[in-house]
Amino acid sequence: MTLDKDSLEQALAALGEVLLERGLNYEIIVVGGSGLLLLGTSVRPTKDLDVLAVVERGGLSIADPLPTPLITAAKDVGNTFGLAGDWLNPGPTSLLELGFPEGFEDRLTARRFGGLVVQIAGRVDQIFFKLYATADMGPGSKHLEDLIRLTPTESELLDAAHWMSTHDPSVGFRQMIVRALSHLGVDDADAKLG
Repeated sequence: MTLDKDSLEQALAALGEVLLERGLNYEIIVVGGSGLLLLGTSVRPTKDLDVLAVVERGGLSIADPLPTPLITAAKDVGNTFGLAGDWLNPGPTSLLELGFPEGFEDRLTARRFGGLVVQIAGRVDQIFFKLYATADMGPGSKHLEDLIRLTPTESELLDAAHWMSTHDPSVGFRQMIVRALSHLGVDDADAKLG
């Protein structure tokens, strides 16, 4: 089953209630298509909620693996809603090790669902992450569609490209970035990256 904005919010509300019933509270940071749905920026359905990090004791922790009680509660909710067992997806958590764009935490938007606080990456950060995914997976991917919906400026795209270059300075990755930028209408992308 895929999730649209309403069904995603219903699943999160149910998860938050289950957590409260079990005396549990968690705070997570999310990105991707599900984050865009929660921000109201996208209407493209998604199959999961991309979890970037778990907030613990005021700091950010790798989300893979997610805490066992959270996984159990998510599976229980998933069974009720007909969702995949891994609808809470910690796949993007490797970005935590690479480092976030400057000011990332200041741009988060919090939503509370009972015992679950969902911190959603802001528009600028979503542009950074979506350009990264577009370069990595190619212009035919769903990430390009999401990126276009965010209506990034050329300046935002170049800022994102510079940030991406700090994660992987290889010539091959730079070529992937240039292709993605060119596809998005950035003229002379290679020269503008410096």
